[in-house]
Amino acid sequence: MSIPGAVRPVLAVALLLGTAACAERTGSPGSASPSSAVALPDGDEGTLVLQAEFTGGFVTPETIPSRLPLASVYADGRVLVEGPVAAIYPGFAWPNVQVLDIGPDGVQALADRALAAGVAETDDLGMPPLADVPSTRFTLVTAEETYVREVYGLTETQGMPDTGLTEQQLAARGELSGLLDELTGLAVSEDGAPVPESWTPAAVAAVVRPWTPSEEDIAQGLTPEPRAWPGPPLPGEPLGPFPDLGCVTASGPEATAVIEAAKAANMLTPWLSADGARWSLLFRPLLPHETSCADLVD
Repeated sequence: MSIPGAVRPVLAVALLLGTAACAERTGSPGSASPSSAVALPDGDEGTLVLQAEFTGGFVTPETIPSRLPLASVYADGRVLVEGPVAAIYPGFAWPNVQVLDIGPDGVQALADRALAAGVAETDDLGMPPLADVPSTRFTLVTAEETYVREVYGLTETQGMPDTGLTEQQLAARGELSGLLDELTGLAVSEDGAPVPESWTPAAVAAVVRPWTPSEEDIAQGLTPEPRAWPGPPLPGEPLGPFPDLGCVTASGPEATAVIEAAKAANMLTPWLSADGARWSLLFRPLLPHETSCADLVD
């Protein structure tokens, strides 16, 4: 697994630290007390420190386990994010996962910022009058504890005229929204900042369901050629709470073959198993702290 050598400049790290310190001094909702910095967990390059991801929402069942986190920050300084997605149909089968290196100081700054933003708090963030929108889940892992905080409709309530939320709830949500902006903004290359690079995982999962042709796609002439599946036998094992879905994982040379095949396919491609059955697959690169399909479900 390659790790880019670029490290965020000292100035950018100082700005992040200053942001967290400012939040502590002003006593904003959910901010941490001005004590020592967050103690980060000891571990190898696969130790997760901070993550932001969408959960739930009005999406297809297979989208939920295959959805990539918005940003995952690791103890060694790596940040994994989903890069730009081409606005085409059908889309590419292989997701655009990118990696950048912010260094240990950058990780410390983000962990401090997360604590200051209220990730460890438990006060009520309210329920805006919205249906079928996702929640944003923040996970912060420290040397002492793992904090998880979910906010329903965090991005959708920004700029809403009537949210039904109190001023305190809006302020607390604003802190978390600012944290989310910082995390997702890491993927945007700026002068002096590390340039995100394509990331190749050591293992990949595939969420599996029977392939069925769409009448609308057929009418538009979208009939992709089936491709032979180079990975583990399909449909694999049932995927947790999704009884109609299967899941398989591939690692080593098998993962290399699966990734190469996925990069040459699109979202509509039928995959042929050894018995000639056709399957629809959603590819989900396994992140450094993940090992199997079980990590894709709550």
